[in-house]
Amino acid sequence: MNTPAYRSFQEQGAHYFNRQHIGVPPAPLSLPSAWKGAELQKHPDTWMYELNQTDLEEIQNAVLLVSQDSLALEEVTRDSFPLPTLGKKVEAWRQTIMTGTGVQVVKGLPVGQWSEAEIALAYWGIGHHLGTPGAQNPDNELLGHVKDYDEARDDPFVRLYRTNSNIRYHCDAADIVGLLCLKPAKTGGKSRVVSTVSLFNALYQRHPEWIPRLFEPIKLDRRGELIEGQKPYSFITPCRFDGEQLRTFYHSDYYHSVERHDGIDLTTEEAGILSFYDELGLNPEYYLEMDLQVGDMQFISNHVIAHARTEYIDFDEREKKRHLLRLWLSAN
Repeated sequence: MNTPAYRSFQEQGAHYFNRQHIGVPPAPLSLPSAWKGAELQKHPDTWMYELNQTDLEEIQNAVLLVSQDSLALEEVTRDSFPLPTLGKKVEAWRQTIMTGTGVQVVKGLPVGQWSEAEIALAYWGIGHHLGTPGAQNPDNELLGHVKDYDEARDDPFVRLYRTNSNIRYHCDAADIVGLLCLKPAKTGGKSRVVSTVSLFNALYQRHPEWIPRLFEPIKLDRRGELIEGQKPYSFITPCRFDGEQLRTFYHSDYYHSVERHDGIDLTTEEAGILSFYDELGLNPEYYLEMDLQVGDMQFISNHVIAHARTEYIDFDEREKKRHLLRLWLSAN
């Protein structure tokens, strides 16, 4: 079956936000995605996998195949990047991400032995077996480079992934986000993930009167990504529930920074919800923290997981600076 090479930024966002909704859950939810980090940390075999020699040979053979066919990154598809046995494992990872805990870490990609082009092809090809890759901005950037570009951290139009700053909990507008570590930081730069289902359940228990507000639109700062004539913010409904799965779009910075616009203030209820999610998300009992090393791939669901990053300090040598590749995927 032929699969598309990638979705545009607009197509991917529309797919992600097309979340079925039947109503507000009548009680906290008991789901595989409702985990706490302290407990999940005890069972790494449920969310971590190390590539073996057969896996690596299949990836290398697929990279050689697309290279021999002179395919550019945007021309590669699942069909042109065959993974005869690893593909079945990747499908199991997809199930873990989309219907299980929402977290999958894969270790051991030998990035130090490959060229930048080979690394990009390998990562992009694996992504095709997880879903359909998508562009990450209106300029149709396909693989994002997460590193410090020495841009101003306090500029609201600067994306914080382009700095060494702490990044608060957020989701991206794609079903799955992947990070591949090419070079770690000297210190810091740890990845934190938290279950938005567990945060929802905790809010339900402590402030049930706030729950309906999560299923109504909230203003989200556009941060300069405007089409002429648009308002500087959009309306996003944080939570949708289809009777089985709770899907949440959470973006702490963009929900908060909408107040920089004239006449826009968070309500007491909205501010309370954001503070609750932010503060509980920093509780070590709730978050799962990992220090991604060279060759580690982290894949998470943007529907049931919010992710954050701690501030970091880089090495002085430019060639040693922290560098990750980012991949966005639609699950179908």
